[in-house]
Amino acid sequence: MKQISSAIFRVIPAVVFFLSAVAPLFAQTEAPRKITWNQFPFAIVKFNDDAPKSWNLYKSDRKGFLLLRLWKRYLLLNVSDEEVYDLDPKTLTVNGNTVDWSFSDLPKKTLETPDWKERNIGGLQRVRFRLGKDGHFIELQLPYDVNGRPSY
Repeated sequence: MKQISSAIFRVIPAVVFFLSAVAPLFAQTEAPRKITWNQFPFAIVKFNDDAPKSWNLYKSDRKGFLLLRLWKRYLLLNVSDEEVYDLDPKTLTVNGNTVDWSFSDLPKKTLETPDWKERNIGGLQRVRFRLGKDGHFIELQLPYDVNGRPSY
């Protein structure tokens, strides 16, 4: 009996090792799901208290996330966590008034955003932050209706 139990304890690690090496071969690799971002109508964007010449703001079904295009730069804003990510434009697909992008392409590092201020005054949410310690200010004014949905 003692020999059988010691043999089992020698075989179990070998079986676990074998299964852990073979399991990824059988796992299905699912393509990352792209999210469609739609334009945020009637939003106002300010760059250093002035309107940028080229910009667009997009929203998705995920609450608290916004996609901001400033010139050729794309910024993903996580408003609830006060985080901003600089996205690689090659990971986005622009289709007219929509943009397709997947959260699997999210960069590991966030941009430094000191001076983050957020204010909700009923039908308008204002988000203002600085890019970097001594960088530029970005301000977003987002109109919402009574139910919390973007007003069109």
